[in-house]
Amino acid sequence: MQKVWIYLENGTFLEANSFGAKGTTVGEIVFNTSLTGYQEIITDPSYAGQFVTFTMPEIGNVGVNKNDMESSTAFCKGILVRNYHHEYSNYRGESDLCSLLKEHNVLGIKDIDTRYLTKMIRDEGAMMMIASTEISDKEELAKQLAASPRIEDINYIEEVSTKEPYIHKNGAWNHQLLSYNKAVMSDKKIVVIDFGVKRNILNELVESGLEVEVVPSSFNADELIARYEAKEIGGVFLSNGPGDPLTLVKEKEEVQKLIATDIPIIAICLGNQLLSIAHGFDTYKLKFGQHGGNHPVVNNGVVEITAQNHNYNVPDSIVKIAEVTHRNLFDDTIEGVRYNNKNIYSIQHHPEASPGPHDSKYIFKQFAEMVK
Repeated sequence: MQKVWIYLENGTFLEANSFGAKGTTVGEIVFNTSLTGYQEIITDPSYAGQFVTFTMPEIGNVGVNKNDMESSTAFCKGILVRNYHHEYSNYRGESDLCSLLKEHNVLGIKDIDTRYLTKMIRDEGAMMMIASTEISDKEELAKQLAASPRIEDINYIEEVSTKEPYIHKNGAWNHQLLSYNKAVMSDKKIVVIDFGVKRNILNELVESGLEVEVVPSSFNADELIARYEAKEIGGVFLSNGPGDPLTLVKEKEEVQKLIATDIPIIAICLGNQLLSIAHGFDTYKLKFGQHGGNHPVVNNGVVEITAQNHNYNVPDSIVKIAEVTHRNLFDDTIEGVRYNNKNIYSIQHHPEASPGPHDSKYIFKQFAEMVK
């Protein structure tokens, strides 16, 4: 066991114990209210640059395994937990969480009052923090934090996106949608723009009967348009991803080229935000974001329980050019839009959520039908 010292930009200074990687790390602290799925959260590329505080007090008790990785590595800066369990008990468990954190250089902080931290973030908003197993001096930590770039100043997309195109062929591990596949198989390929795509999004797209090609965030819209006109592809998917979407100037310009055509487009999370910005409606930052697996969203009078992970949101003024299809019942923020007179549909929450909930999984069926 090793001590770790934490300094938040509001002046809070804390001491706890560490597990996982060692060192000194700066990032933005947020909280996640999910009761399960800590491995999926830690390996979600959308958490790049952030420390995740788990409100679930017991973490590590089911271990980790290779099938539940949402990406090839973990991009979050660290995690904060009340109680860490090194010994795990689960028939799917292959290793302990500490080993995963060490392998991917993620700092683990335990024996800390996560309820206190969550209430602080709720009241004061997400904020920058520094954590160190090397530096115990409060003033030195404050100095290093002040000298570090803020999360909104860093383009994490370049870090999390694939560097080369590839074909994704795996479906969802539980194969619950195989009967649907046979009914709607499309002979058209879709292209996923990887801004930090979760593996299970790709799985669900394949499971819905689509051929999936993944390309880097530095994609060329003109090439995709030419491929669509040549009937080589049937649609484009804009993925989730980390950071402030307003920093993605080049990506916005390429998306603007896409929306000027009739290519079917669907988007999730960051992709949803990029579509709004590309249409001329800038996003805004939420106070502490939406992170968890228990968020009620209403869709045409039907309530869906959804998984969420975002700090930025589409403005209400988007109603000038789009129909709002989904709203969050916690704070009435926009969760889904369909653009007027266009074959473009986007949502803010995560229908692919693993381990769940799965109320919104029909989104992938809708996109398959759009492409078909």
